Amino acid sequence: MLRSFFSVLFLVLSLTSFAQGVGIPTEAAGIGFGNLPMFSGMRFNYADKRVKKIRGINITIWQTKHDSLQTGSMSGLSLGLPLAIGTDSRTGVSIGALGTGAKSDMKGVSVGGLGVGAGGNLKGINLGGLGIGAGGSLTGINIGGLGAGSGGSVAGINLGGLGIGAGGDLTGLTFGGLGAGAGDDVKGVIIGGLGVGAGGDVKGLSISGVGLGAGGQLKGINIAGIGLGAGAEVSGLAIAGVGVASPKLNAIVIAPAAATMEAKGLMVTPVYLQVGGSKARWSDSGESAGSTFKGIAISAYNNIRGEQKGLSIGVFNYADHQKGFQLGLLNYVKDNPKGLRLLPIFNTRFARKQTAKD
Repeated sequence: MLRSFFSVLFLVLSLTSFAQGVGIPTEAAGIGFGNLPMFSGMRFNYADKRVKKIRGINITIWQTKHDSLQTGSMSGLSLGLPLAIGTDSRTGVSIGALGTGAKSDMKGVSVGGLGVGAGGNLKGINLGGLGIGAGGSLTGINIGGLGAGSGGSVAGINLGGLGIGAGGDLTGLTFGGLGAGAGDDVKGVIIGGLGVGAGGDVKGLSISGVGLGAGGQLKGINIAGIGLGAGAEVSGLAIAGVGVASPKLNAIVIAPAAATMEAKGLMVTPVYLQVGGSKARWSDSGESAGSTFKGIAISAYNNIRGEQKGLSIGVFNYADHQKGFQLGLLNYVKDNPKGLRLLPIFNTRFARKQTAKD
C-alpha cells in the first residue's frame, strides 16, 4: 500500500508540476498538489518556486534551478524527499533526506542527511550529516558530521567532527575534532583537537591538543599540548607542553619555557624563562624604562633582561636590575657593584641608584 501511495503521489506531482496546482477543498487550504503559492494544510509539490506563504506540512522532492525563484516563507513541517528547500525563509521543523536549507533565514529544528544551510541566519537545533553553514549567524545547538560554520557569529552548543568556524564571534560550548576558530572573539568552553584560535580575544576555558592562539588576549584557563600565545596578553592560568609566549604575561604559567616582555604572577618554567630583550634602559632615577618582572619565577634559567621585583629560583638567575631576591646555584645582578654581581646561593640589590650613563 505504501508503494502504491508514493506511486500515485509521484504521478500527481508530475502532472501538476506544469500547472499552478490543485487544492482540496480549495486552492488555499486543505490538501494541495503542485506549486500552490498560498496554502495552509498538507501540500505536495515537486519543486517549490515563487512561493508566497505556506503553512502546515510541505513535502517536496527537488529544488528550483535558480535562486531567484526561491521566495516567500514556509512555516510548519518541511519534508524533503530528498531535498527540503525552495523558499526564502523557513520556520519550524525542516527535514531533508539529503539536505535542507533556505535562501535567507531558517528557525527551528533543521535536519539534513548531508547538510543544512541558510544564506542568512540559522537558529535552533541544526543537525547536518556532513556540515552546517550559514551566511549570517549560527545560533543554538549545531552538530555537523564534518563541521559547522558561518560568515557571522556562532553561538550555543557547537560540535564539528573536523572543525567549527565563525567569521565573527564564537561563543558557548564548542568542540572541533581538529580545531575551532573565529575571526573575532572566542568565548566560553572551547576544545580543539589540534588547535583553537581567534583573530581577537579568547576568554574562558580553552583546551587544544597542539596549539592555542589569539591575536589579542588569552584570558581564563588555557591549556595546549604544545604551545600557546597571544598578540597582546595572556592572563589567568596558562599550561603548555612546550612553551608560552606573549608580550605580556599576567598569569600562572606552567610550561617548560616561556618568553615575554613583561611578566606578573607565578612562572613555573623548568627549562627557561625569558623576560625582556638583550638591552635594558634606565632612567636617571634608576627605574626601568623597559621590561619588568613581578612575582615568583621558578626555572633552571631565569633570564630577566630588565627589572626584577619579587623572587627568582633556579640553577642560574640573571637580572639587569634587582628589587627582589635570587635563590640558586649562581645568581647574577648586572647593576650591582663589582664583586657582588655574581654570587652563589643568594643575591639581591646591593647597588647605588643607577643613571642612564651607568
